[in-house]
Amino acid sequence: MPPTLAAPVYPWLTTRPAPAQRLAQRIAVPPGCQRVPVAAGSWGEWLRGLPLKPAGTPARLFNGRLKDNQAVVAAVLDIDPGTTDLQQCADAVMRLRAEYLFSVNPDKIHFHLTTGYDAWFSDYLAGTTFRVQGERVYPAPKPAEAATHAALGRYLLPVFGYAGTRSLSREVQPVPLAQAQPGDVLVHGGNPGHAVLVADVAENPRTGQRYFLLLQSYMPAQNIHLLRNVGQPALGAWFAVPGPQATEFDTPEWTFASTELGRLE
Repeated sequence: MPPTLAAPVYPWLTTRPAPAQRLAQRIAVPPGCQRVPVAAGSWGEWLRGLPLKPAGTPARLFNGRLKDNQAVVAAVLDIDPGTTDLQQCADAVMRLRAEYLFSVNPDKIHFHLTTGYDAWFSDYLAGTTFRVQGERVYPAPKPAEAATHAALGRYLLPVFGYAGTRSLSREVQPVPLAQAQPGDVLVHGGNPGHAVLVADVAENPRTGQRYFLLLQSYMPAQNIHLLRNVGQPALGAWFAVPGPQATEFDTPEWTFASTELGRLE
């Protein structure tokens, strides 16, 4: 008899989320569609199990103020936005990716800074962080520590400060919109830039039409939230993937080029 795979773990939570509050249970697919297959234990499966705050919860900024544009919020993820203006769009993608890897293999956690410096969580635990001098980044000593969730938070704060959409856009491998999987990222590297995480993908097997669920943070730093399709309200939180001739992909607070989808390796 094959071993039973462990259920996805969400390290910032003290209790297991109720099934009804998980993303895939809360958000039904469009009529005639089904969710695309994902492997057990994968990044995509983990995203589908993400816990949501109760329906109707507004998105708030890091300082507790309400996000100005609540119309784009379909649901709010049950994860903290931090207490400083750091966990913005690309940072939210890195936060979720780091939390997933922390739950399966912390040794794989690393992110490139905008300068190209590769900041590994394992190095941070072993006693090496980084310091910034002008336009350059150098290794810097720090006390070694155990692989705790608190240590992950301390590692991520300076990463959020010196990584962003430019570095994230170089982390991903290009993927055509039609081949997207849960966990892929729409990212425009720039100043300003933006990043939106593909949380789930559904497909109509009869027509081949695909749909995305999209998660984002924004500026200022705020709750990570599931986007509402304000342009096509009948789709709720789902966004239809445009055909191969399309040059753009519209989201409520950013328009991406159709070539700006990538996959984290």
